[in-house]
Amino acid sequence: MLSPAKTLDEESRLPTKKATEPRLLDDAAELVEVMAPQSPRDLQDLMGISESLAELNVERFNDWSRPFTKDNARPALLSFKGDVYLGMDAPNRFSERDYTHAQKTLRILSGLYGVLRPLDLMQPYRLEMGSKVVTDRGKNLYDFWGSIVTDQLNADLAESPGPDVLINLASNEYFGAVKPKEINGRVVTPKFLDAGPKGYRMVSFFAKRARGDMAAWLVLDRVKSVKALRDFEGGGYRYSDEHSTADEPTFIRD
Repeated sequence: MLSPAKTLDEESRLPTKKATEPRLLDDAAELVEVMAPQSPRDLQDLMGISESLAELNVERFNDWSRPFTKDNARPALLSFKGDVYLGMDAPNRFSERDYTHAQKTLRILSGLYGVLRPLDLMQPYRLEMGSKVVTDRGKNLYDFWGSIVTDQLNADLAESPGPDVLINLASNEYFGAVKPKEINGRVVTPKFLDAGPKGYRMVSFFAKRARGDMAAWLVLDRVKSVKALRDFEGGGYRYSDEHSTADEPTFIRD
């Protein structure tokens, strides 16, 4: 399970023709109805973004329309291009069979779309999960999504191959949309630490790249057990038993 990215790719060649429709589009449409009338100044205040980004996203919300097609939307995994997705490098690493496997086992949390599968089409947007968007469901997006995200993840866990384990590679902001105690399975949250003058610590940029790299590795190697996570060596990280707990396997880099 990954967070989305703020930076989007709307132009590069798509390496696969496969595409699906997001499962929570009715909820997304409800959010768009709230966001479309907002002014650029409203979005600047809500998300702390520049005037030009605010104007772009006002335009995006007003252009948002159904049905989603390959002409007006792109697969989610190939739309995001922040550090996590650069770490994954799916366009250069995934085969058609890998995209098919990722569709079964990889999920992306989203402020607008709730839960996305890799091949789910999405139209471009900017709406972070921590945004205090007031709707009929509450005062922020955590209230809006309620148990919907958790219920969708549980449904996907039930259908996914392998044990009922959720590998949480999302940020705290996005994991806040999940109710861990209601997940029908074990939640495992890998950590990535880099050596520093005062010991090992998490460096956001490197940790994001490592999360993406691990997500790709889980798909490419068809990893099916929590114990096998210890074999991950991407980006120069190595498993550290000393720094780990059962549900927080920790990887260090000197």
